[in-house]
Amino acid sequence: MQWWALFQKELIENIRNVKWIWVPLIMILIAIMDPLTNYYLPQIIEATGGMPEGSEIQLPEYQPSDVVMMSLGQFNTIGVLIIALISMGTIAGELKNGVSELILVKPISSLNYITAKWASFALLTLVGFSLGMLASWYYINLLFGELSLETLLQILFFYGLWLLLVVTLSIFYNTLFKTQGLVAFLTIATVILMSAITTIFSHVLNWSPNRISIYIQQLVVTGNVSSELIGAAIVTLIIIVLLIAASLMAFRKKN
Repeated sequence: MQWWALFQKELIENIRNVKWIWVPLIMILIAIMDPLTNYYLPQIIEATGGMPEGSEIQLPEYQPSDVVMMSLGQFNTIGVLIIALISMGTIAGELKNGVSELILVKPISSLNYITAKWASFALLTLVGFSLGMLASWYYINLLFGELSLETLLQILFFYGLWLLLVVTLSIFYNTLFKTQGLVAFLTIATVILMSAITTIFSHVLNWSPNRISIYIQQLVVTGNVSSELIGAAIVTLIIIVLLIAASLMAFRKKN
């Protein structure tokens, strides 16, 4: 019951901050931006004055698999930034203002405090991501060809794990630092560093969380869930659990 009360508190706070409105809206916008832009690009060019005389534009014929990866590419960049920004003050702000000390004076466990905050932002992120991809899936099927519902659900599951890792990274840095901007910077910097390390050592880091999007592309094309994707998902889950445990230890030590 204590955990549920803390979880409800976080949900209400996010509702008051209008995060449950603008976060899903932005997620939907970035998901449908590429499908709509690429389909209507000739009309957009024509409406803005057209091409110079004698020149022409030849657009590739995009397949549903190409377009859905465009949407995921937006989540790799703008989506990570949004997650870092919405969660950068969830603990760091309370540590700085002394709110966490007032809360923990009561018989509230650190485990419930940390996991309730993690769960609230995990739910917000996954709902926003799911709504965004549902909108993208609708326009892909409408404009480019069929992308099965089964494939969409697989994308939501596996890529959702990657976004949960980003949420967990932010929570971890929240327990270490009181400066919100530093928390957001370190979250984004860690994602970039992980990507760089994965690229450099790709021959040995087959199960790196950063390779999930690559394996998802193979999934969309072939329709099969590869062993590499399953391995990357398992490693991502393990890292999430370890980061939550590290967050708990860091928070207890600080408080």
